[in-house]
Amino acid sequence: LPALKPLEDLSRLAERDTSPLADLGPHFASGIPGRKWQQITAFAAALGQVRAPLLEWCGGKGHLGRMLAAQWHTPVLTLEHDAELCRQGQHLAQRSRVEQMFCIEDALSPFSEQAVTERHAVALHACGELHRTLVRHAVAVHAPALDIAPCCYHLLGEPTYIPFNEEARLQLERGDLRLAVTETMTAVGREVRLRDQEMAWKLGFDLLRRQSTDDSYRPIKPIDKSWLKHDFAGFCSALSEREGQPLSEAVDWPAAEAAGWQRQRDTMRLSLPRHAFRRAIELWLVLDLAIYLERQGYEVAIGSFCQRELTPRNILISARRACAKPASA
Repeated sequence: LPALKPLEDLSRLAERDTSPLADLGPHFASGIPGRKWQQITAFAAALGQVRAPLLEWCGGKGHLGRMLAAQWHTPVLTLEHDAELCRQGQHLAQRSRVEQMFCIEDALSPFSEQAVTERHAVALHACGELHRTLVRHAVAVHAPALDIAPCCYHLLGEPTYIPFNEEARLQLERGDLRLAVTETMTAVGREVRLRDQEMAWKLGFDLLRRQSTDDSYRPIKPIDKSWLKHDFAGFCSALSEREGQPLSEAVDWPAAEAAGWQRQRDTMRLSLPRHAFRRAIELWLVLDLAIYLERQGYEVAIGSFCQRELTPRNILISARRACAKPASA
């Protein structure tokens, strides 16, 4: 689509400079999935120097915080609402002999603002309202530094995106925000095949249903994935029973399945122009955060901290307080 080439050029980000990391030994990453560990090390290498105690925002078991505590020999407070994850994380921290404490607290609670005070906050893939809340807290308490790799922009409390900057006029609904995170670059081949199969079979079922009821399109609720182990006829029978929509007794199943696959290919082709805007929407959201932080007295840099094959959510926002008060004060 040549007309969209300028959009691709505008959406290109520079890679962040990285620092070498100390070798923590062969057992430090034990129990961490390989892709997750690669994301953690790439994020850590792109942070630069740490000059303040760290706060790991929505940290789960604290893998990132534990790694940073070992790298920088600095205390880390990990904020996580799941008590069991905190218990497991504390055990891992003690085993690794790092200074890491866990706080069982909701990141959206009033307490979370206090946790940010005088700490360098880090958040690897904090979703939607969670990373937005961290930005607000950092500004409110004049936190010295924060590094955020945002994720799941559509997980908000409101149906539409409310920009941090009043002059930002682009209106984005939750569906637009979801578009920014629809890539499957990290999915394995089997996952992609099952996704395509489910889509094709649902579209094939929809054609059969319309032939039986002469009705318009109806959305289909999520299915039991075990149904995909059947053949197409078995899949449609299970779905027909669940939906309460009987199908014709005389069905040419091979033809119906072929029609579903054709509709799947047509649908994917029709989605191409829309998908061309995914990265542009994401960058617009990231720039909204970055500009707001700059206006509040931070020096801000954005860039990619890893290849998109490792994670499509590879944008790092790094902010360092440059003055005692916001520029607008």
